[in-house]
Amino acid sequence: MKILRLGIIGTGRIANRFVPELGFVPQIKPVIVCNPHLESARKFADQYGVARYTQQVEDLAGIVDAVYIASPHETHYEYAKYLLSNGIHVLCEKPMAFSEQQAAELFQIARQQKCILMEGIKTAYCPGFQKILELVGAGTIGEVRDVEACFSRLYSGNTRELRDTVYGGSYTEYGTYTLLPIVKLLGTNNIDAYHWSLKGDTGVDIYTKRSIVYEQAIATAKTGLGVKSEGQLVIAGTKGYILVPSPWWLTQKIEVRYEDPNQIDVYETPFEGQGLRYEIRAFVDKITMLRDHDWKNVMYQPSGVTPEESIWLAGQIGSGIGIFDEK
Repeated sequence: MKILRLGIIGTGRIANRFVPELGFVPQIKPVIVCNPHLESARKFADQYGVARYTQQVEDLAGIVDAVYIASPHETHYEYAKYLLSNGIHVLCEKPMAFSEQQAAELFQIARQQKCILMEGIKTAYCPGFQKILELVGAGTIGEVRDVEACFSRLYSGNTRELRDTVYGGSYTEYGTYTLLPIVKLLGTNNIDAYHWSLKGDTGVDIYTKRSIVYEQAIATAKTGLGVKSEGQLVIAGTKGYILVPSPWWLTQKIEVRYEDPNQIDVYETPFEGQGLRYEIRAFVDKITMLRDHDWKNVMYQPSGVTPEESIWLAGQIGSGIGIFDEK
């Protein structure tokens, strides 16, 4: 099989976790690093033995097959649009876009160019999360009526998450994770949504609770940067419920509980390394499948996130932009 040539845009924390995970997927290899700050690109390339580095995204065209976007949130859409328009496959960190219109446009370009566009929500591709979907799909807890997901960490200092009053904050940072089980289990046809946020000293939301209403279900996504809560996932059904202990997004243990408190079914699943290798494998597999299959069939595989789900996620995350902006 041809080794896929990968470009990497962004050299921050997530990119530093991503590159070592590439070693577990031999079908793809980084060949160039891009960062508007050239010295940062050079240091990153030297650290990981990547042959080339640049500060211009245009330099990637013609020398890569695919690109991993790990730059600041607000740059994702423009980078992805340029790359897809040039026939380059894209794996983009979450959030991929900040409106349904932006996300839909990116998928339209991807389809026209016959490119894979995949949002990098690693949890969606991990064995544990797949097991959760399997259990629900088998009717183990009956009909799902409520989903509650929480992701919180305590941040301090002059970090991007705390100082950027538009694209920072807890909901922008972690909302995609907490919305993932909601959209996978309840779908994209919610009838309403509300959010409540607490503002920190730096002007960003340090804690946000978003409630999403469906015809026959309700859901809650909780995120925090300055408020700590239990990072668990609870899926309530008509026959029982699923409890995934904290940190649920790194799923290794799943408990299915019933009316009888003595009846608890426990499932344990693997979670290797940083978990990013799962999404990298899925990305490579989709690119490989696309050589012989229709774009829609490849993009709508049972596992992972579908285009419609990514579009919905973009709209939900976009609703939190400028939460405290009185305009």
